Amino acid sequence: MKLAVPTQDKSTESSSNLASLFRQNIQTYAIILALVFIWIFFAFLTDGRYLSPQNFSNLFRQMTVTAFMGIGMVLVIVTGNIDLSVGKLAGFVSVVVAYFQAEIWTDIIPDMPIVAATLSVFVGLAVGSLWGVVQGYIIAHLNVPSFIVTLGSMFILNGAILLVTQGKTIPANQPGIAYIAQGYLSSWGGWITAALVVAALYFTTFRGRQRKKSHGFDLSSVYMDYGLTTFFALLIVGYVFIVNRYNGVQIPVLLLAVASVILSYMAMNTRFGRYAYAIGGNREAARLSGINIRNNIFLVFVLMGFLCGVAGVVLASYVGYGTIAAGQGYELDAIAAAILGGTSTLGGVGTVWGALIGALIMSSLSNGLQLLNVAPSWQYLLKGVVLVLAVYADVTFKKKS
Repeated sequence: MKLAVPTQDKSTESSSNLASLFRQNIQTYAIILALVFIWIFFAFLTDGRYLSPQNFSNLFRQMTVTAFMGIGMVLVIVTGNIDLSVGKLAGFVSVVVAYFQAEIWTDIIPDMPIVAATLSVFVGLAVGSLWGVVQGYIIAHLNVPSFIVTLGSMFILNGAILLVTQGKTIPANQPGIAYIAQGYLSSWGGWITAALVVAALYFTTFRGRQRKKSHGFDLSSVYMDYGLTTFFALLIVGYVFIVNRYNGVQIPVLLLAVASVILSYMAMNTRFGRYAYAIGGNREAARLSGINIRNNIFLVFVLMGFLCGVAGVVLASYVGYGTIAAGQGYELDAIAAAILGGTSTLGGVGTVWGALIGALIMSSLSNGLQLLNVAPSWQYLLKGVVLVLAVYADVTFKKKS
């Protein structure tokens, strides 16, 4: 005689799965809803000026410097480290680029602005990468805590900025270098770029799921993965539609999109990226598995330095000058962007795309408050409160899971 086994109604089971999916990804949904709320809130207070094509274009341009550092900060925090020097490193790169533009290339190649700008870009990227090499070696191979090393670097770089500038403002508004952060794509160029980025997003999601399956990893919900990809795709299409009503897609946003796609693929689909998550998730287990922790952390900081170099070049081009205050406060925005985007302060969890949303939230707050003529002191206070709340939410979600 067989006992009757109670079966769960399919609709009840489906609802249970949806509820479970929502609880698992509540932090992701929260930051998306927060971004939408911020846009609606400031659009209402500014009578729609906040979402005008011109301001929307400025909003995304303003986020690029923070976003370049934020996406690099994801892997740094994922491995259980921190980098407090990113703002000053980007600032130092910006004044070095400005110095070469104004003092070096004008004497050597005065009538070749494109060549001069190209050389300045390489100098900026080299400076950022070299600083990442030095910091990475001290942290990974000399076992000095990243907090101390990068805090010391912040002071050193601040002094280096004063040495290069000599307390003066250095112009970096020459035609070649200015195009990097102030140029635009044509309307058709924007749509073609959007199509390529959307295709890359879906390919990255598909490829990532295939690789996880082939290696026996647990797969997250297909609806969640492709739902998020679709959200980003719609965001990109909507963005191109709006900015094309102004001057078109900005060059720094294009560079950020390319960098984000590449770094996201590296993080989710390469040995380097998966090792970084393994180290942050359980350092001892990663060591016992044969992962070279020192080399991986070293490469993470080299990559962070390179991205600070990119951010510094864009900063010099965007501001048009190298100043003594270059990069001031950017480390807070970069760390906040990564954490707001779901990167866990405890390590092992975080995504590049989440950091982009986090950077967009920080930029959206600053832009909206500036339109409302809110004093800078209150802007800093609000950013600090947002960062503390984000860390508190991260720790709370981590404990519950």
